[in-house]
Order: sequence, then C-alpha cells, then structure tokens
Amino acid sequence: MPEITMPMGRYLREHPTQKYLFFGGKGGVGKTVFAAAAAIGLARQGRRTLLASTNPVHSLTSLLGQDVLGKHVPIDGVPNLWAYEIETKETIERSKVQIREKIRWFLKFADITTKADDFVESATMNPAFEESAMFENMIDLMFKNEYDVYVFDTAPTANARRLLGMSKVYALWVNKMMKSREEARTLREMLSFTKKKEADPLMDYLVSFRDRMEHARVLLTDPALTAFYFVTLAEALPIAVVTRFIQWFKDFGIPVGGVLVNMVIDSASVGPDAAEFVKNRVAMQQEHMQTIWREFDGSVRAIVPLFETEVRGVPMLQRLCDAIYAADGAKPAPGGGAGRAKPEQSDVINRAQGLPSS
Repeated sequence: MPEITMPMGRYLREHPTQKYLFFGGKGGVGKTVFAAAAAIGLARQGRRTLLASTNPVHSLTSLLGQDVLGKHVPIDGVPNLWAYEIETKETIERSKVQIREKIRWFLKFADITTKADDFVESATMNPAFEESAMFENMIDLMFKNEYDVYVFDTAPTANARRLLGMSKVYALWVNKMMKSREEARTLREMLSFTKKKEADPLMDYLVSFRDRMEHARVLLTDPALTAFYFVTLAEALPIAVVTRFIQWFKDFGIPVGGVLVNMVIDSASVGPDAAEFVKNRVAMQQEHMQTIWREFDGSVRAIVPLFETEVRGVPMLQRLCDAIYAADGAKPAPGGGAGRAKPEQSDVINRAQGLPSS
C-alpha cells in the first residue's frame, strides 16, 4: 500500500505563509466538516482563524451548534476560532443599492429619463447575481485582513469553480465596459459645444472595480497565500469530479493544496464474520484507493477513517482534526504556538497588496 509522502500537518508547516484555504469537492463528500476540522487545527496553533461558508446552502450553524449566519461568532471550546455564514440576502440587497446608484450615474450621463429601478430589477434577476454577491463578500473578507488565516467552506466544485473564477470573468467584462465607456465619452466631448471634459463617476467606478478584481486575482492565484483542497470519498464519482476539476483549477492559476480522502473503512477492523455488505464496501474502497494513488500520488494529504457516528459538534470535529493531522504524527498543539501572522506571511501579504515588506 502506498504511503502519504506529504501529509497535511507537514504540508502546512512547510507552507507557513498560507492564509486562504478553500475546501471543496462533489456534494456530500464532507467539505464542510473538513473545512471546520482544518480551521480547528489552525486555531489550536494560536492563529486567529475565520471559518467562513460561501455555500448558499449553509451547514456551519448545524455543524457547530451555534448560530453563525450573517455574523462572526467565536466558537465555544475552540479559542482563536470564529465562524461566519455569509448572508447572501443581505449582500444582494446591498448590491442592489450600489447597482441602483451606478445605473443612475449612467442614465444621468446619457440623458436617459428611464427610472433606474427597471434596470436594477433586470440586472438582479440574473441567475449569477447571487454568486456575484457572494464573491464580493468573500473578497471583502480577504481584503479586510482581520484574521491570521481564512478557511472557506465552498459550494460543490462546479459552483466553487465559477465563484473563484469570477475575478478573471469580471476583469474581461470591466475591460470591455471601460473601452465602450471611453468611446462614448470621446464622442460626447466631440459633439459638445463647450468641449469641456466632465467628471465621469461610472468610469471612476470601473477603474476602481478593475483594480479591486486584479487585487483579488493576485491573492487567489498566489501559491504562497492560497490553496484549494479537494475532499473526496473512495468512490468513482467523487474521484472523477476531483480529477476533472484539479486540472481546471491549475489552468485557471488557482493553487491546489492537495486531496483529502474521507470515510475510509479500516480493513483491519473487518473480521471474517463481518456482514457481506461491509466486506463489499471495503473491497470497493480498496479498488478506488488504487485509483486515488494512481491519479493523485504526491497530492494525497490525509486518509480519514469512517467514524462510528456522524461528525457533528466540536468534540467530533476535534477527533476529525486529529485524524487529518495524524499521518505524520503531528497533531496541532492544543494551545500557544504561532500567535499572529508570522513575519514571512506578512511579507508575502504585503507584496500581494503592493506594500513594503516588514
């Protein structure tokens, strides 16, 4: 049986500047519990950690037993850990207000008398509007830089792919908008009797928005700061999803931290008298583990057993955390440790934000 060459604990120790950790995979594989367990491990090291959900169908409140919807809540029993479910409804309403103001700028500039509300309703009925609002909220968290490390529980992989890829999509859109806007402004000035250059709040916004998206792209594609971890089961469909999307993430420039395998039955604990169902499951998992080693060898960070009960609540998450870090015998320290961001992490963040190193 192959062995894990770079287990999760050692991988994180060898990447001390990593600040933004994303956990994803096919629906139902355990993304949320792995994100929460990893966040507990980082918080145990003394690092101020925010566990945030970008999944529109939130699970953190139920998992942790505390209401974390729409607010940063310290988690009972885990010093240095806060959790937060992004409230999309609030974000969407805030985005509607911002869009209404931008459309008013445009209508005033173009001398159009139509009410802005009609355009706002059309824009916000777009199926991707919620994802756009979620992305805005996510990068707001990253830009504020209030925590040492951020752990994101993402939506199933296809949604996460669109979410993290929005910085590139937005950049393409903004560049086209700016070109059209500049052409319109040039024509307006040519036809004006006064030839007076007027302030253009919408163009100012587009320039600011372009810079904001570039900042997000830099953070999301910096391997020193960011990593996406795929969670899978030892089953065909989840493995196929990870195989397909790992290459997409790499092509998009989003660093991949590795693969974590969940709910693997310990074959040594299955005796000859075990039910045929259990024996069949073990045989199936062993077959799929061969595929995992073949496809992801060198990227497997942890293989976690199937527990005797569901993972729910802080005590079970701490057990899962121990299992994730157990491969190299290095469990996260129960207290003390790293404290605030390490100097090398601060330098990397400063470089990404265009600031001088410490």
